[in-house]
Amino acid sequence: MKQLCSSSATIYAFDKNNSPKLRVRAGEQIKIITKDCFSNQVDDDHRLADINWNQINPATGPIFVEGAEAGDILKVSIDSITVADQGVCAVGPGFGLIPLPEMTQKIIPIRNQQLHFSDEIILPLNPMIGVIGVAPKDEPISTGTPAEHGGNMDTKLIKEGATLYLPIFVKGALFALGDLHAAMGDGEIGGSGVEVAGEVIVTLDLIKEQKLTHPVVENEESFAFLVSRKTIDDALTEATNIGVQKLAEKLKISLEEATMLGSIACDVEISQLVDPQLTARFVIPKKLLPHLF
Repeated sequence: MKQLCSSSATIYAFDKNNSPKLRVRAGEQIKIITKDCFSNQVDDDHRLADINWNQINPATGPIFVEGAEAGDILKVSIDSITVADQGVCAVGPGFGLIPLPEMTQKIIPIRNQQLHFSDEIILPLNPMIGVIGVAPKDEPISTGTPAEHGGNMDTKLIKEGATLYLPIFVKGALFALGDLHAAMGDGEIGGSGVEVAGEVIVTLDLIKEQKLTHPVVENEESFAFLVSRKTIDDALTEATNIGVQKLAEKLKISLEEATMLGSIACDVEISQLVDPQLTARFVIPKKLLPHLF
């Protein structure tokens, strides 16, 4: 299995001009080693005030997928996620939705698949990937910003066992990921989850002759259509429209009937409310839509 390590392959923007750090064949499995969202700068001895804020939300990559062309779909199977033995959660002014007076950090140990927030509060581990995407067609996009290419979607469905589908905009796709969370709630209302370094094993494959405009996450129960926009209202509305139109197309029913099904059997959910663009998802259960591709 090929391996790519953040120590020699870190980006801070998804960019079509980034030089590939690894080349793989379609269908190949890769181990990717990541830094946390603070580039491993925060621990018991180093405070948020001391870090280099230009090194935030690093992603490991880019990876060139042979045979990938603009207009294809990149299929990312998330085979496993392994996290470090401690993470950090940070909150403060401008970081989230709560008007806090100063920056505060908390180192959270991870033992026996549990987060030890305190002696009294022990929470389950729920590892997921915050930043994951491909190079956009036009100008570079910071790894801290989500859009059609993926990026900092902070969606807790993007976890071990899930499959992420991404539209490809440039030759080779130029895939990268990072910003792992040992756990995060929908919304990420404080501006961070349990930010953690780790290792991710993915299988990268291609889907030809089908189109995709935005990322889609598949798990055992559902397909989730992800949209990131400046306002959560716009993200929710666009994700819903994409999902309902897909229902009409795949089930060969009218838009009116698809809207009825969306209202009866589907869910609209918020992924994150704290990044430069906000991310929402429209979730269709597989009992209603068994296959997307």
